[in-house]
Amino acid sequence: MAERFSRLPVANVSDSMSRMTAGGARLRPMHAGGVLAGPALTVKARPGDNLMIHKAIGLAEPGDVIVVDAGGDLTNALMGEMMLMQMIRRGVGGIVLNGAIRDSAYIRGQSFPVFAAGVTHRGPYKDGPGEINVPVAIDGMVIAPGDLVLGDDDGLLAVPFDELESVLAKAQAKFEAEQKQMANIEAGTHDAAWVDATLRRLGCEGLD
Repeated sequence: MAERFSRLPVANVSDSMSRMTAGGARLRPMHAGGVLAGPALTVKARPGDNLMIHKAIGLAEPGDVIVVDAGGDLTNALMGEMMLMQMIRRGVGGIVLNGAIRDSAYIRGQSFPVFAAGVTHRGPYKDGPGEINVPVAIDGMVIAPGDLVLGDDDGLLAVPFDELESVLAKAQAKFEAEQKQMANIEAGTHDAAWVDATLRRLGCEGLD
């Protein structure tokens, strides 16, 4: 399922979910490039503390996406080069941090998907507390363990596990419709009559 979603733009998936869900504009890709898609292994961490993130790396199955809600605090980095190397070695699918990273130059040189809210050189604490595999929320987007987490250059999205099939069908249809629309634009046959029709419906004057 993750592989099928990875072929679609996150924007198309978002459109298919009524544009009501998003991980927030602050969470941006920090890696060299590449799509994030995989089931969520969730972590709730104290701001600036990465003890439970270390534990989650040890628990992660190949393809899992570690999703960390650390309150969005950017004072201390939650991960850097060494943790990234561990995740790559274990076959983790990617990591989402509602917090900061460091060793950003190294991370930018890798294809391993890393989404975070910022960068700082100040390192983390390792005292806890924290929780693993509990529902977390990032900028209003709730992520439950096992939900599908998607990310590309436009941002992040979580698709609830029990909605995967229906959302995939809608997103695929949206993608195919946009491909046809772009072909019409290229051919000069795009029909924009809906613009004036919408303006008339809204009572706009001076169209004729």
